[in-house]
Formats: sequence, C-alpha cells, structure tokens
Amino acid sequence: MRQHRTPRLLGTLLLVAAAGISAVGAAPSASDRAVPPPVTPLSRIVPAPASVDPGGAPYRITSGTRIRVDRSKEVRDVGSYLAGVLRPSTGYRLPVTDERGGDGIRLRLTREGTAGLGAEGYRLTSGKGAVTITAREPAGLFHGVQTLRQLLPAAVEEDSRQPGPWPVAGGTVTDTPRYGWRGAMLDVSRHFFTVDQVKRYIDQLALYKINTLHLHLSDDQGWRIAIDSWPRLAPYGGSTSVGGGPGGHYTKAQYKDIVRYAASRHLEVVPEIDMPGHTNAALASYPELNCDGVAPPLYTGTEVGFSSLCVGKPVTYDFVDDVIRELAAITPGRYLHIGGDEAHSTSHEDYVTFMEKVQPVVARYGKTVVGWHQLTAAPAPGAVAQYWGLDGTGAAEKEQVAAAARNGTGIVLSPADRVYLDMKYTADTPLGQAWAGLVEVRRSYDWDPGAYLAGVPGTAVRGVEAPLWTETLSTSSDLEFMAFPRLPGVAELGWSPASTHDWDDYRVRLAAQAPRWDALGMNYYRSPQVPWPAD
Repeated sequence: MRQHRTPRLLGTLLLVAAAGISAVGAAPSASDRAVPPPVTPLSRIVPAPASVDPGGAPYRITSGTRIRVDRSKEVRDVGSYLAGVLRPSTGYRLPVTDERGGDGIRLRLTREGTAGLGAEGYRLTSGKGAVTITAREPAGLFHGVQTLRQLLPAAVEEDSRQPGPWPVAGGTVTDTPRYGWRGAMLDVSRHFFTVDQVKRYIDQLALYKINTLHLHLSDDQGWRIAIDSWPRLAPYGGSTSVGGGPGGHYTKAQYKDIVRYAASRHLEVVPEIDMPGHTNAALASYPELNCDGVAPPLYTGTEVGFSSLCVGKPVTYDFVDDVIRELAAITPGRYLHIGGDEAHSTSHEDYVTFMEKVQPVVARYGKTVVGWHQLTAAPAPGAVAQYWGLDGTGAAEKEQVAAAARNGTGIVLSPADRVYLDMKYTADTPLGQAWAGLVEVRRSYDWDPGAYLAGVPGTAVRGVEAPLWTETLSTSSDLEFMAFPRLPGVAELGWSPASTHDWDDYRVRLAAQAPRWDALGMNYYRSPQVPWPAD
C-alpha cells in the first residue's frame, strides 16, 4: 500500500537545495528552474470529454491573470473556488472580479448558444489571451473548472508555491455528461467518518465530476444521524463500530454542514436509512421496535441478514415516519434511500407489506424513493432502484429488475463485481473483501452501463454509482487506497460518451493522474495494469 507522503514540503526543500538558496521559501530564479512540464493535451483528461478541437497558442496563467466572473453569486462562488485552488501553488494574487475584459480566466453563465450543454455541460476555449469557460448552469461552470485543473501541470494542486509555468493547451473542449446520476456511496455505519473526512472525500469526487454523494447512515453496527423524536438512536445505537471500536454520529448541524459543502462542489447528498433489515443498531436502541419487545445487544461483527424491524407493529411505522420526516427536513436534495437489501429475516410477504407502507411516507415528505434493487419486488411509481448484483446473478432476479424498469422504475447501476470499491484488487490486497470477486482496475472500467442488464430500456438507466463499504476501512488513507484508481473509471462511465470507451487509451490518461494525487497527498493503489510514471 502507498503511504501518505508530504510532497508539498519535500518539493519545496528540493527546490531550495537545488538552487542553493539559504532562505527557505525564496523563489528560484528562471535559470534554476527545472525543465517545464509539457503542455497537457486537451484530450488527456478524465473523464474523457465529449468533443475536443485542439489548436492555437496555449494560454499561460501569470502574475497578471485575473479571474473574470459574471455579476452573480453562483458564478463568483465558482471563481472563488478556482482562485482557492490556484493561489497557493502559483503564488499569484488572481483577483476575482466582475470587471469586463477579454483576458484572463473568464467564467460565463449564459443562455445564448448553450442549449445543448444542458444543466451540467460546459465549453472551455483556450487561446493566447484567455481561457473562457461557458455554461448554461453553475454546475457546468464548476465541471469546466475541474477540466481546467487537469489541463494545468499537476503541481498546481500543491499547497505551497511552485515554479510553474502554468500553460493551458489551445483549443476548445465541448462537454456534456452521458448520465445525470454519477454517484459514489460512502458507508459511515460500519466505521464512522468525521465531517472533515467526508469533506475530503467530496473534494476528491468533485475532481472527476461526480455529482451524487450517497451516505449510508444506518446499519447493524451503527446509527449515524441524530433523530430528535428518537433520541437514543444516535448516542447509543451509534456508539460502536465493526470490531468494537468507538463509533460516532452526526448532529443535525453537522449533517447540514456536509450537505452544504457537497452543494458547493455541486454534489447532491442522498441519505440512506436501511430497512427493514440492517437495523440492529435501531433495534438495540428501542426494545419496542422488536417483535418480542426485547432489545438485542449492540453488534460489532460483519454478518448480514439477521435483523428486521417488526413489520406487524404499528410503532414501526411511527418510527419510520419520524425518521423520514426529520431526515427529509434537513435534506434539500430530491432523493431519500430506504435500503431494502438483504432482508433475509423478513418474509417476502412482510417485505412487500413494509415497502408498500413506507414508500408513500417518503413521497409525503417530498422525496423520491431510492432503494437497492430488491425494491423492485414492490416499487412505488417513480422510484429508483440501485442494482448491486453480479455479472452472474440469476436470470430471474435480473428479469424482476428489468420488468420494473420497463414499467417506469429508474435504474442506477452498481454491479458489485465491477464497481464495489471495497472489493480487493488482488488476493494480496491488504484491505477490503472478496465475496463478489477480485476487481482490478480494468474490470471496474471495462463494461457499458447502457447494455449491462438485458431487457432494461436505455431510457431507464439513470447512471452509475460506486459504493464503498467500510467493514475493513477506518481511515481516509484506507478509503483512498480502495477508491483510487477505480473511482475515476466509474466517473468516466457515467460522464463520457460510449464512443470514447477504450481501455488502452484510458489507462494512459489514468496514469497521468498519479502526479496530481501525489500533489494532493492522496493514497492509491499502483495497479500493474496501469503504466504509471516513474517516481
């Protein structure tokens, strides 16, 4: 496993030593600078852009560059975000201004000539005098900024001044996403992750144009969100984690902070309360939720399928109503995930009864139901089912999903033996599990969401999502090692046109991301399938 490094400090010291400068932090002279990095081609980014038209002189960010924005808060926010990325490494002031001008980095929000860009598309045009990012909506501008980051040398991600130069290849990128749902799920129930750790992951997701953060907030091992009407859930049900270590939970204020931060990176948070199974933390907190009225002990193991809410008790639906009402009130997004997987202790009849009662509750509080694909046994109109089966899942189960899709249920694809980021890369991977198989980088990338499930209309596929379960993961370094380098490939499946899908090209573009991850201090797996640059 790669360990966290301190590339920013190391890079600064090496520059100082090479230049023979006695004062740490002094800028090297032009003659002492290393050979400038080559200009990154417009086509070298991840996810692959929809259209690239290279040509013309590159633009260079200099001490005189300004970030020119429209007179709107949304555009200024994107400009301020970009300035925050660029200032530490360039050492330039890079003022964000709404003064008109034909030079600098220009962020433009307009309805003219942008109808084809939709809600998330953008156009980036680079030439000698300016880089202009144009979009119809703020999300498009933000995604265009991520492309600009990748077109700059990887050292732009450092948090201390670097020598530059800072060129952006000339030409035009016109880019729109293939799917509207490009998600990543983080399990904070098996092991708890702090607000700052979740924000770190959000920043990593944003770099690859992920737009959905699915938070798995409850499970047998921990309940992670405060619910006022059931106050014992979080402090008691969330007090432990897998292996018996300390747990934790989010106050409502902390959850709102995560939601706001995600929104500032144009990610929508989808909270999940898993039910009727995966509920031991709740059952341990309140005896009345159990059919026999006896609370089980808290659970710190990793087995699944043994717990269930009591479908026949009226109090169960009071509990569900309260939890959904309070969670919906602090979630501005469109969706609420109700789980529904591995309910092995619930009979089929009880499962259908439960789902038929619970899904209208979600709608009553203004949200659209999302559930794991077992939900297709009784989906509500407009529901979204998240498929987590394998390539080898039985035909009958797949056909149930396909039939629901043909009847209007949306499908998000998360096949476990393709995009479950907690699966081991190889038998020797020190973290993760292998129940769905070993998932190397090529396997996670080399499939087509639009043709994956036979009988599912293409119009029913909402997109893709990469879940990261945390039975064996407890630190940010662990999350990064399992997510990278597979997550960018899933992001590309969700964003890029099917026509761009090519492993041999992708692996080269993926390899070029490594210096950027090093500059960001990220941990990652150096798969032998990828031609990484030499250290």
